[in-house]
Amino acid sequence: MRRARRLLLIIGAAVVLMGVCGAGALYAFQVSLDGDITRLPGALPTDEAERPPPEPGVGENWLLVGTDTRSEETTTGEDARGELWRPGQQRTDTIMLIHLSEGRNLVSVVSIPRDSWVTVPGKGKAKINAAFSWGGPALLIRTVEKLTGVRIDHYAAIDFRGFAAAVDAIGGVDVDIAETVYDPYRKVTWKAGVQHLGGEEALLFVRQRANLPGGDLDRIKRQQALLSSIADKVLSAETLTNPVKVNDLLRALTKAFSVDAGVTTGMLRSRMLDLAGLDSLDYVTMPVEGTGTRSRQSVVLLDMPEVRALSAAIQDDRIDDYVREHDSGNAVDTVR
Repeated sequence: MRRARRLLLIIGAAVVLMGVCGAGALYAFQVSLDGDITRLPGALPTDEAERPPPEPGVGENWLLVGTDTRSEETTTGEDARGELWRPGQQRTDTIMLIHLSEGRNLVSVVSIPRDSWVTVPGKGKAKINAAFSWGGPALLIRTVEKLTGVRIDHYAAIDFRGFAAAVDAIGGVDVDIAETVYDPYRKVTWKAGVQHLGGEEALLFVRQRANLPGGDLDRIKRQQALLSSIADKVLSAETLTNPVKVNDLLRALTKAFSVDAGVTTGMLRSRMLDLAGLDSLDYVTMPVEGTGTRSRQSVVLLDMPEVRALSAAIQDDRIDDYVREHDSGNAVDTVR
């Protein structure tokens, strides 16, 4: 009896020790990963008087930006060697306002055309992607907040090199192309049907707008289709129920993205696991009235009454109602 009790004590101690070691290893990994995150001090505007006030209980808003960098070096993420923003040298190729519902069961991705003619605080009327060129992340966020009245809680940026690396890190993505199309600028033919794209191919795919009937608006749908394919992989049960895959994915993200100073690894992990029970993922383009010319530039003219209606829906955490009532969601399962 004494020997059996001693054996049980030894086994119990071993289990506790393994648990402590496991927790310690997890904590050490978390600390290591958190140290890898590239944060951008000053990315969020600091003048609260110029911003929409924070409103608890209506979800969370992220601004996701793809930078059209002129740098030969990586400018976002852990491997960054160049600066993310240098005045006049970078513009935003992709601008997405991502809304997470308060219940974390609904996500809406609102793409803002990069040539949208808007008011840039302190600069006047201009294309929205000029805001980043003139004043970096903070001015771009202020511009989006002025346009929509929606407060941006967090910011994430990825450049072309980081995007390609992130796609490769998850094993590539699948896209369904409606019909064969040729890109005359990059001399690439995209064949109709489901295609598996690696990082560099995915980058070429989302950058094309020549030969697409809708031009930049079709390119936005391509960007959303890629994001949808990435989300399918990230939010799959196979990934989220496997701690090793979750950690590998977090490592890949920290290598590719730069974020505002308030983002932590714990926050990223929490958001990822929250989205395991996602009910709806909607893709929307900011309402457009048409195209035109301003200051000798070809620009996108936004439908401001509809922009205000969509913005109000985001502010009230009911964008899913707006999408349903206006039938305004983008179909991204198959794209041009």
